[in-house]
Amino acid sequence: MPRHDGLTQSYTDAFGGRLEFGSRPALLIVDFVMAYLDPQSPFYAGVEDALGSNVRLLAAARMAAMPVFFTNVEYEHGGGNGGLFYQKIPALRVFEKGSPLGAFPPQLAPRNGETVITKQYASAFFGTDLTRRLRQMDIDTLIITGLSTSGCVRATALDALQNGFAPFVVREACGDRHPAPHEANLFDLQAKYAEVISEAEAIEFMSSE
Repeated sequence: MPRHDGLTQSYTDAFGGRLEFGSRPALLIVDFVMAYLDPQSPFYAGVEDALGSNVRLLAAARMAAMPVFFTNVEYEHGGGNGGLFYQKIPALRVFEKGSPLGAFPPQLAPRNGETVITKQYASAFFGTDLTRRLRQMDIDTLIITGLSTSGCVRATALDALQNGFAPFVVREACGDRHPAPHEANLFDLQAKYAEVISEAEAIEFMSSE
């Protein structure tokens, strides 16, 4: 145990920087679709609590007139536009065009004027025009939520940082199929690539805008 504690301290000491909220934030809700909420889906993750958190954050963003972006996943029939990712994870077939599992839950349905980014890979930035859209709007900060923590949320937060947008990942508004990868990835994101904040911190920041 002492060795483990020492390694943890060494880990946190090596990555001690902090990002600050910018002046032009947006809310980015990653892949919060029915595939993670339907118990019959291979991606079911038991993320009802995270759904509630997203509903509250979305309401706060709309109240503050903050730009809101949603992502979803959609493939051609047979996955021809999914490349090796589709080959590696055959269950991605549930996101083929027209599948009800790819739909947004009613509580998180985008409104007119809110952008939906349709992607085929983990990051919301890869192969999409998200970077261009954000720069056109002078966005400098992304409040990131969604599913799953170890997959598309992590990939999106990393690419946000690499593209110059400060990523703030909301702990309660993300979820995974097991608590171990959820917690491990939040720990590592906080250390290296993002700020992991609470729902209350996110709403307080939105309210101050």
